[in-house]
Amino acid sequence: MTRPILTADDYAMTDGVSRSIEALAHVRRLSATSVMSTMPEWPAAAKRLAVLRDRLAIGLHLNLTLGAPLAAMPRLAPGGAFPPLPTLMRAAFLGHLAPDEIRAEIGRQFDAFERHLGFAPDHVDGHQHVHVLPIVRRALLAELSQRYASTHPLLRDPSDKLAHLRSRGLAGAKGLTVTVLASGFARQARARGMVANTAFTGFSDFNTNCSYAEEITAALHRHAQRSAGLAIIMCHPGYPDAALAALDPVVDRRLQEHDALMRMDALSDQIWHVDRTSDGAAVDWREMGQTA
Repeated sequence: MTRPILTADDYAMTDGVSRSIEALAHVRRLSATSVMSTMPEWPAAAKRLAVLRDRLAIGLHLNLTLGAPLAAMPRLAPGGAFPPLPTLMRAAFLGHLAPDEIRAEIGRQFDAFERHLGFAPDHVDGHQHVHVLPIVRRALLAELSQRYASTHPLLRDPSDKLAHLRSRGLAGAKGLTVTVLASGFARQARARGMVANTAFTGFSDFNTNCSYAEEITAALHRHAQRSAGLAIIMCHPGYPDAALAALDPVVDRRLQEHDALMRMDALSDQIWHVDRTSDGAAVDWREMGQTA
């Protein structure tokens, strides 16, 4: 595999985000999308997403920081709402998360994904990369080992090499922070027989004064220079609406990403595309990794 997997995060966060991802998928400007199965938008959006399985790899975007859990979590969400990322991180590193509670919620999010789509996720990643945090990663790997014993989804390793981060300013600083948080994650996944990507990019400071077209072009260029195997580029397109503004600080920038991707006619030939029908099998990442 030589072409990168361009993945749009946050499907089902809002209707505007979902519709944007669907529009880009129809014109083959994306490789994959990751679903927030905790969001109220998800059940209705799932019906539209299912028919795009011949155009997208579809995965779970594990969520522990936005909105509400799918059942009571008295330790993590005593008031019925997930904590912000800094609170979750602090609890994870201090060992204050309840492993059984975290794993139960992870299982519920997989259940909600499968219930509305009728198939297992092709890949797994995390909203704000929460899947690599201590306690959370252990619970996730245990759930995956039990749930998908034969065909594992691709796990996103959001780390990158220091040499690749130095020249990217604020986006590089964000990437470095996540790289530190993700230390050892891919190794632990592979020790369990799972597949993780070998390269990752797509961090942005979401500055509306900077050209997203230049950012994504640079990301594609970096990939071409590395000749990486299973490489992921993340993006965050969306149509702004009131629901998005109420949930997320990144609003106008999502439209800039959508418009830039939509205008890039050559993009379809630069990124990986799934090869299956809408009722086809899960992606065999092991085979792809071996032939990369």
